[in-house]
Parts: sequence; structure tokens; C-alpha cells
Amino acid sequence: MPRILIWQHALASLAQITAHAYYLDMSAPLIDPFARAINYLRVSVTDRCDFRCVYCMSENMSFLPKKELLTLEELDRMCTAFIQLGITKLRITGGEPLVRRGIMTFFDAMSRHLSSGALKELTLTTNGSQLAKYAQPLADAGVRRINVSLDTLDDAKFAEITRWGRLSQVLNGIDAAQKAGLRIKINTVALKGFNEDELFTLTSWCAERDIDLTFIEVMPMGDIGNEDRLGQYWPLKDLRATLAEQYTLTDLPLNTGGPARYVALEETKQKIGFITPLTHNFCESCNRVRITCTGEIYTCLGQEGHADLRAPLRSSEGDAPLIAAIHAAIGQKPKGHDFDYSRQRLDGQVSRHMSHTGG
Repeated sequence: MPRILIWQHALASLAQITAHAYYLDMSAPLIDPFARAINYLRVSVTDRCDFRCVYCMSENMSFLPKKELLTLEELDRMCTAFIQLGITKLRITGGEPLVRRGIMTFFDAMSRHLSSGALKELTLTTNGSQLAKYAQPLADAGVRRINVSLDTLDDAKFAEITRWGRLSQVLNGIDAAQKAGLRIKINTVALKGFNEDELFTLTSWCAERDIDLTFIEVMPMGDIGNEDRLGQYWPLKDLRATLAEQYTLTDLPLNTGGPARYVALEETKQKIGFITPLTHNFCESCNRVRITCTGEIYTCLGQEGHADLRAPLRSSEGDAPLIAAIHAAIGQKPKGHDFDYSRQRLDGQVSRHMSHTGG
């Protein structure tokens, strides 16, 4: 065999060995095929919720049996593995994460990564129903800011949109969170014909309380019964144009790697975010992946593709199989999603509910 071919064969073999070692390296960073560094993990700890929001769930949901869910100890081990691979921001989601029994033991356990400096932020997204009980314990565990989902400040409309919720319970929770020192951002799903008339009410309410506000386009995820997705869709470009009728909007050069684009309202000095998966594809800077409560990893919210991490997690007391599975999944992360309402169809719709993947 010519010497040049021998060298090429040796180099190819060395490359394979190096690649194999890389995927088993506990400290190898998570880089996807499009050179995006993955440093943000969203973990759903339950698919259950005490609300039944009309854009998220059907009223008569069938939830997963408990045996299929990762235990709190397994969630700890999973998240710890990701943190060792360079995850610096961890967001806990659901369903409603605070309805998971014993959930504070998990938050308390994760606080050790904040203390070590490996984790820069531990946070959660909540519907606010349990905040009156958990706001102070969350703050004690190192949570500094939270997202609260709130689509209306009208009692009757709140009961309508959540089916089971009570607005006063959420507002009391927000008060408790601010008293505990938690920074709050309100997430409001823009729903045509529902909260269009509350745009300025919600904005001024947040300004009075020094709360940030982000509007989100409704996403085509899951069977929600008789609700009309297209009828709910309120493009945020229209919302922004309406907001500009009363406020001076200045674009902010914030780039968190996330989907939101931000503006400042000059009159109130508050920050307003717009998450527009349907009218603006934000995938080029995506730095996140999602883990479901059953241990599936979804590297894109708007795609069906996923991989199972529960099996490798449970297959060994060591983390090598889990680390290899995580790297393999990141290696399949797509360039972007294909949500699209522009042709008056639910193109890009995914079958799973948002509560399964985590918001």
C-alpha cells in the first residue's frame, strides 16, 4: 500500500477514535450541526396542570401514568449531566411545574449547581396558581426571576380562557413573588378576539408594577378540541402596530439567544418582548433544547423529531450512555421549525400538546 494511503487510513482511524472519545467526554460542549452552542435547557417535570387553557389543552385531558415520568432523582441526574456539558441556564416547566409532588426537593437540589457557579440561572415558567405557597421557598433555593403566564386581567375572561382557573389566585401569587424578591415577566398569548381590547390595560398594569411583558403568537400544537387555531391567531406585527399608536417603541439590541425580540416603551421605560414563531423565524440563534417529563429530548419545539434519554439514563449507574445519547441527539438538531399560518392552514402543526414538551 502506498505510504500516502497508509497515512490517510491512519488519520481516518484516529479521527474516528477521537470522535468516539469526544461523545463520551463528560466535559465536551454541546454544539449542534449548525455551530450553535447549546447552553439552555428547558425541562418539563410534569404534563399535569390545574388549568385547561384553551390554546394548550383539551378540557378532558388524559395524562401520563406516574410510572412513565422521570423521578425527581432521575431529573436531578439528567439535569446534572447537561450542566456538566455546558448548560448554564435551566428552566423548569410543565404542565404546571409547581403541582408536581415534592418539587421543592428538586429545586433545592439544583441550587448546589448555582453555588458551584456551574449554573448561572435556575428559573421556571408557571401559571401562578401555586406561587402564594412556593414563592419564598423558590427564592430561598436561588431562583431570582420567573415567567408567569397571564392572558387577561378580566375575571370572567380568565375563567373562560383557563376553564378551571381563578384570576385572584394568580394575582395573589404574583404579589407573593414580588414580596419574595423575584423578578417577574408576564407571558401573554396574543389571541384575536379575546385580549385585543386589553393590550393597553395589560401594558399599563405591568408598567405600574415594574413587571416585564412578552407577547407570544399562538402555536399550532396538539389537539385542543373544538377551538379554532386560525381564529385565535393574532399576528404580533399587528399587535405591535396597535401598541405604537399610544407608545413610542424603540428596538433594543438584546440578543439572549432566545426567540424574543425586544422594544422599550419610551413613555414608561418598560421592556416589551415579542415571540413570533409564525411571522418571524428565530431559529438562527437557537441555543436551547427541551426535555419532557418522560425523558424525551426535543431539539426543536416545532418539529416532531425526538430521542429517548430515559433508557440510557436507566441502563447504567454511570453517565457514559446518557452522555453519548445527549450528544447524538444534539447532532440531529434541525436548522429550524416550519410553523406557518400564512396559507390559512396549520402547516407545521405538531401532534403533541405544549404541556407534554414543556412551554
